[in-house]
Amino acid sequence: MNKKITTKEIVLGGLLLATGLILPMIFHLFGLTGQIALPMHIPVLIGGFFLSPSLALCLGIITPLVSSVLTGMPVLFPMAVIMMFELGTYAFSASVLTSKIKLPAVTSLILAMIVGRTAAGLTVALLVQLFGVKMNPILYIKGAVLTGIPGIIIQLIFIPLLIFVIKAYNKKALF
Repeated sequence: MNKKITTKEIVLGGLLLATGLILPMIFHLFGLTGQIALPMHIPVLIGGFFLSPSLALCLGIITPLVSSVLTGMPVLFPMAVIMMFELGTYAFSASVLTSKIKLPAVTSLILAMIVGRTAAGLTVALLVQLFGVKMNPILYIKGAVLTGIPGIIIQLIFIPLLIFVIKAYNKKALF
């Protein structure tokens, strides 16, 4: 049962990728760093609700990589690598939880955020073992969550709202 990726999904994925590159720059203009506001997470998580799991995974992996290469944010190693696993897991989890398991948006969002942070911690642990990166996985997750509380609040408020608005608009556009 291979589901073909539609042109609409590819265009939406491209739009969300572009948003994931531009939004952090806008936040930085206003003095909000990525670690606090988590702007790249927003379009990637939204992609998880509207893209197939495979395309959502690609979006989550590619966004921090392209951002790092084009803007230097985040630094390619180790941060962009960690974020590639984290954001890829966010998007993939959100997609599977909503499209396959049929959980409500808020539940899927919260679970995807937990699974994504866990993936980030496991990635840090792997980087410590393989490359001797000087990070503690537990402290990394704790610090990321505590520092990112404003961004997490933004995500919990705006992502379900945006999903509702987009779905309502799509229903109207069909009639």
